[in-house]
Amino acid sequence: MALLAGGLGTRLGPAAERLPKALVPVADRPFIDHQLELLRRRGVRRVVLCLGHLGAAVEEHLGSGAGFGLALQYSHDGDRLLGTGGALRRAAPLLGPVFWVLYGDSLTDVDLSALLAAFDGTDAWGLMTVLRNEGRWDRSNVLYRDGQLLRYDKRSPSPDMVHIDYGVTLLRQEALLRIPPEGPYDLADLYRGLVDEGRMIGCEVTRRFYEIGSPEGLEETRAYFSRRTAARGEDSR
Repeated sequence: MALLAGGLGTRLGPAAERLPKALVPVADRPFIDHQLELLRRRGVRRVVLCLGHLGAAVEEHLGSGAGFGLALQYSHDGDRLLGTGGALRRAAPLLGPVFWVLYGDSLTDVDLSALLAAFDGTDAWGLMTVLRNEGRWDRSNVLYRDGQLLRYDKRSPSPDMVHIDYGVTLLRQEALLRIPPEGPYDLADLYRGLVDEGRMIGCEVTRRFYEIGSPEGLEETRAYFSRRTAARGEDSR
């Protein structure tokens, strides 16, 4: 599994001035701690973290991953940020023939084994999870109809797009050959091309995501964890 956690976090303002987004506190812990614990519960055992801005701090915090019951490896952008696609291409030697891709600023909870089963036996190069969004949590960017992934456009979405890229994707190594070996590259460009060529299938999920990429998202995510903690306190009485 590849976890993309190298962004600058510029939209977060003061919350990420001296911290990488992955270490921004949520419920008194760095956000990435919650991500890794959820992945462990979902059966993940090995994660490759693609790091850029202040990535050394993330590696120092997580170490080998033994504290989470995971084996962690690290791929650093180097002197310049490579973007989501460039970072993934650099990490390719650490990834298997089929691997998951997740974003480091989103909390997503899905049945990974069911998605893998849907992907196995197909000749697709990728599987994108989509959520019926209708502009509620971010701008919808996917046309998904009758179980078919028809179009994806993050930059110029059309009004008939009511789904959104959920942020959990399966890719084959063949797809990474589309990414230039050096220099910045946006993973959204790869996804758009794969969808246009019919090389990426879609799978709809229903559980919403939480994100910390914006001040509003961070506040909502913190509120979600506060509600969850309060509910556990009520249950324990």
